[in-house]
Amino acid sequence: MSESVSVLGAMDPRENKLNILLLALPITCYYAYIAHDSTAAFFASMVAIMPLAFLMGRATEEIALRTSESLGGLLNATFGNAAEMIIAGLAIYAAYKAGVGSETANTMIHLVQASLIGSILGNLLLVMGLAFVWGGIHFDEQEFSSAQVSTNSSLLLLAMVVLVVPTAFHSSVGGDVGESGVENLSHIAALILLGLYGLFLYFQFRSHAHLFATEGQHHEAPEMSQRDAIILLVLATVLVSWMAEILVHSVESAADDVGLPHLFIGVILLPLFGNAAEHFTAVAVAGKDKMDLSFAIAVGSSTQIAVFVAPLMVVIAWLLGVPLTFEFGMLETVAVFCAVMIANLIAADGKSNWLEGAMLLGAYVILGAAFLFHP
Repeated sequence: MSESVSVLGAMDPRENKLNILLLALPITCYYAYIAHDSTAAFFASMVAIMPLAFLMGRATEEIALRTSESLGGLLNATFGNAAEMIIAGLAIYAAYKAGVGSETANTMIHLVQASLIGSILGNLLLVMGLAFVWGGIHFDEQEFSSAQVSTNSSLLLLAMVVLVVPTAFHSSVGGDVGESGVENLSHIAALILLGLYGLFLYFQFRSHAHLFATEGQHHEAPEMSQRDAIILLVLATVLVSWMAEILVHSVESAADDVGLPHLFIGVILLPLFGNAAEHFTAVAVAGKDKMDLSFAIAVGSSTQIAVFVAPLMVVIAWLLGVPLTFEFGMLETVAVFCAVMIANLIAADGKSNWLEGAMLLGAYVILGAAFLFHP
């Protein structure tokens, strides 16, 4: 208890006010496990994720003060994507239990694909756009590591190849042969992407660590001990994952009640709240002119989803016999391809301002509207 008090006591009063929203935790549990009201549980869990994500982001920022901003960004992206991995893993297991070919299995597979696509879109356009705008309000122009731009951009473009080729392959071959070929192609691509992500981490933190070294940019003293920060990070991650699980299991009932398309909820709403940790932290540190950390969180998270989480889910589904592939659908593939190209072009010079952020946000709204009106 004393550790929790010391952790919370180190926070800004505005953050303590946000902690009032933690009351949504027991409310979510009541509707999910006692009242069995899926729609209420859906909205309550979204509210509960917000303060938990803020706590997670704060803890990661404290840890990042003791490391390089590149490592801090990787930590934040990893813990921020923990909920995404748990959600996707549970959905794949639900598809396995329901039986391949069943309506529930197909729904769960599409939910996994939509949430992965939505995470990439949200981090590249929404999070980076908000970070550029918020940072641009406080500073005329900000800079970030060109090495980060180069390596992340290359990996994201490779991931786009992995999304485009299966879709084109199935379109040109078609039939059962096309479906079988897409599965085999996806399995090979997943293994290659996982290997390349491992090489990317080795490149970033061992062989070429000097290109990403940013320790000299820290200007703040840590406000909590490393032990307290780690405890807060782990606890917040577990609770975020729990709330995100409830949110996903109640999404279909909530979609029917409020009349929103399942694709819009999967691509826009689930990643928006499930990845709220990166949203809060990336924007907050951009306002402190720590753009290397902000960029590492926003783009690094998209890279991790595209090159680690997505192929990992394909491999897990492969082991369970669930037909999850990289054929995510034409609209989803085109949307992510456009997002990667726009983000790469804007970030290519290693500088940012509020107008570039507004452009990214505009692109996100346009793509979001396409998913909203998709039948």
